[in-house]
Amino acid sequence: MTHSGTSGTDFAGTTVPRHLARGAIGFGLVIGSIALVPVVGPATLLAAPLALIAFRGCPICWMVGLAQTVSRGRLERRCADGVCTLAGGHPAA
Repeated sequence: MTHSGTSGTDFAGTTVPRHLARGAIGFGLVIGSIALVPVVGPATLLAAPLALIAFRGCPICWMVGLAQTVSRGRLERRCADGVCTLAGGHPAA
């Protein structure tokens, strides 16, 4: 029995550049909101939760999604007799 997908949650983005752009926005919001506290005040911390929208959850979810986006089509999970392995897949066009 061969499975091309996983039964868990898929955090992958459409393309790697798009996924990296979401990460840059998310990390930029977090770092910027903290760095601007001495200049503007604690109100800038309100921008930090907006990063969750860019990350589609948490930074760890974004990192897992990056790994899934990079490996999409290159790795395939195959399960047989209760044992699952990773094997080379067919690259997405």
